[in-house]
This record gives sequence, C-alpha cells and structure tokens, in this order.
Amino acid sequence: MQTETITSLKISAARVRKMTLEAIHSAKAGHPGGALSSADILTYLYKKEMNIDPQNPKDPDRDRFVLSKGHASAGLYGILAECGYIPKEDIKTFRKADSYLQGHPEMKGVPGVDMSTGSLGQGISAACGMALAAKIDGKDYRVYTIIGDGESEEGQVWEALMFAAHYKLDNLTAFLDFNGLQIDGDITKVMNPTPFDKKFEAFNWNVIIIDGHNYEEIEEAVNKAKETKDKPTIIIANTTKGKGVSFMENEAGWHGIAPNDEQYEAAVAELDEYIKSLGGEF
Repeated sequence: MQTETITSLKISAARVRKMTLEAIHSAKAGHPGGALSSADILTYLYKKEMNIDPQNPKDPDRDRFVLSKGHASAGLYGILAECGYIPKEDIKTFRKADSYLQGHPEMKGVPGVDMSTGSLGQGISAACGMALAAKIDGKDYRVYTIIGDGESEEGQVWEALMFAAHYKLDNLTAFLDFNGLQIDGDITKVMNPTPFDKKFEAFNWNVIIIDGHNYEEIEEAVNKAKETKDKPTIIIANTTKGKGVSFMENEAGWHGIAPNDEQYEAAVAELDEYIKSLGGEF
C-alpha cells in the first residue's frame, strides 16, 4: 500500500474518531471505547475495500457490512458521514428523540446501514444469512462484519460460526475487535472466551491474526480472505480500547460513558494535533 494511501486512511480514521466523540458528547451517552478501537477497520473497509456507492446505498450488487457490536454505532455513523452517506452536521443529533441516528444502527432510517443490530450475536447471524443469500442468488458481493470480543461470550455467535462453516461461506469475512476489555473489565476475567484462534479453527474457519490499527496488515488479511475458498474467514484484530485518545486507551471505564466538556475538548485537541501532523485538514 502506498504511503499516501496510508496517510489518507489515518486522517479519515482520525476524523471518524472525532465524529464518534462529537456524537457521544452531544448525546451525553454512548460507547466510545469500542467505537474508537474499531475505527481503523471501518475506515479501511469503507474507504478502500468495499464495493459501495453512497449515492446508491441500496445497490443490490454492493458489498454488505454488519456492525454486530451495534452499541459502537457512533463509530459507524462517523464513517458513514466521512463517506458522504449522511450529513456530518447530523452527527450532533445522535440519540436525540427525533433523530434517525439512534444508539444502535437502524437499517430503515440510516442510509448505508445494511442491518439493524444491537442484541449481541444477532449481527454475525444476519451477516451469515446475507452471505448465504449471495451464494443462492449467484451474486459475487462480499459480506463483512465486526464482532466484539465481549460479544463472543454470546452463544448465538458460535451457532453462527457453525452455520457459516457448514455452508462454506467463503464470501464472508468477520473481524473480531479484540481489545480485551468489556463493560465489566478484562474479558478473560468476566467469561473467558480465549483462545480465539484455536476455537475459530475448531469451528473450521480460516483464521488470520493482525494488528487492527495497521492498514497494511488489514489489507493483506482481507486479500487472503478473498483468496480462501470453501471457508469463511475470521480476522482477529488486536486493537486498543479507546484508540486515538491517550487518556481513554486501555481503560475499561470508557466502554459506555460520555466525556464531559473538558474531556471532550482535550480529546478533540489531541486528534486535531494528530491530523495536523499528517498534513490533513480537520
């Protein structure tokens, strides 16, 4: 991947993080930690990889994306705004009573949202259905989804994994946002779902492990997934909860609380400085 492309993706991801925080600060509620940790994956998929058109969000031949960890919706709205699906000024309406940008993604009201999600485990299940539908209909679109590592404690996730392997859904690529923290703390102390690689392999998935903030590794993994036949692919992305905001990083407390005015201003200033260092515009 060219250096210019990586820089452009980094700038877009920083903007997505800013909009994520803007949404949550405006609403005084939301889930910043996991939205920030998955921002680089979202940015790569929407800005570089997926066959999508913001001007035609319902194109039947488009690639699909499902945010299975639906509580990280502010991050999804951020990348949708960055790509032109929704106006950036609407981000401030997040979670307001009359807003179409609610706390969990809703496919009927938000352009670019392919599946309503929120009840953990259902998103990966819906993604499996989409991938099977493509097979049945003879379509070549691909389906992408992001699962939370805490979400993987849901039994429905593993039922979906069995389904995908059984039907050889090689057009399905799932990312595991492995930041190691959930609302109650360290995932291994709440209900240990590890080792992820061995378990996914046992369910007959193609397993790839990457740094979820390294665009070259993300791209290489996605390309390997597209080359894999007769198996779905899980990309275990090692990420940092709260990535991009120093005082939020690796802090479980930022799973589901909004920054106050002072914290918000400090976070935005940090991200603006980062964007400036890359030669980008705020």
